[in-house]
Amino acid sequence: MNTEKVTARRLTAEEISGLGPQDAIFVSAGTGDLPLDCYAPAFLTEPGKNFEGGSFAARTVFGEEIHVLPDNAEEGGIWIADKAGEEIEVLQSAGVLLNLALFVPSGNKESLESLYSAARDAFGAGVVQRWSEEVVEVPDVKVDLYEEPARARKNSNSQNRDRRALDIYPTRVRFLEPSEGWKFIVEPHKEIVDDTPTI
Repeated sequence: MNTEKVTARRLTAEEISGLGPQDAIFVSAGTGDLPLDCYAPAFLTEPGKNFEGGSFAARTVFGEEIHVLPDNAEEGGIWIADKAGEEIEVLQSAGVLLNLALFVPSGNKESLESLYSAARDAFGAGVVQRWSEEVVEVPDVKVDLYEEPARARKNSNSQNRDRRALDIYPTRVRFLEPSEGWKFIVEPHKEIVDDTPTI
C-alpha cells in the first residue's frame, strides 16, 4: 500500500455545500470490508449545494462511492488540501484486482499450476493469490458473439441489423450480462476476408 503525507483541513457541512464535483477532496479510504486508517483522493458526485441535510456522496479515484456525515466526529469526514492544516495519510495506489477467465487448450492440472507459478514469479509470491477457482471444460471452438436489440425483426437481413461484436470465445457468455434492451446472438465464427482488389 503506497501512501503519502498531505497537509489538509477537515471541512464543515457548510463549507462542503460550496464545493462541486470538480473540487479535489479526501475521504476515508476504508470500506465496510476493509477498514483503513488513511484517506483517498475523491470528488463529490454532484454539487454540494444539492445535498439538503443528511450525508454527502463522494466517489474515490478507486471507484468506491461513500456517504459521509461531515459533522459526525466518529467518521473520517471530508478534507481538502490546505497548507495551514494538519498532516494526513493519503492512499496513492492500491494495486489492481483482476478477475480472470483463462482458456487453456488441453488444460490439465499441471498447465494450470504452470500459469499460477509464472504469475507468482512475475509479480511476487505474496502478491498473486487464487481467491476462487472454477474449472469448466469448454470446446476449443470460436464463435461470434454479438449483441442486438431484443426486438430485432426476425426476417431482416443479418447485415442490416443493428448489432455489435463482443467476442469470439463461447466461455465469455457465462461472464457477461447483455446491455439493457439487447440480447446475445451466438453464431459460428467466420474469419473476415477482405476481398478488396489490390494492385
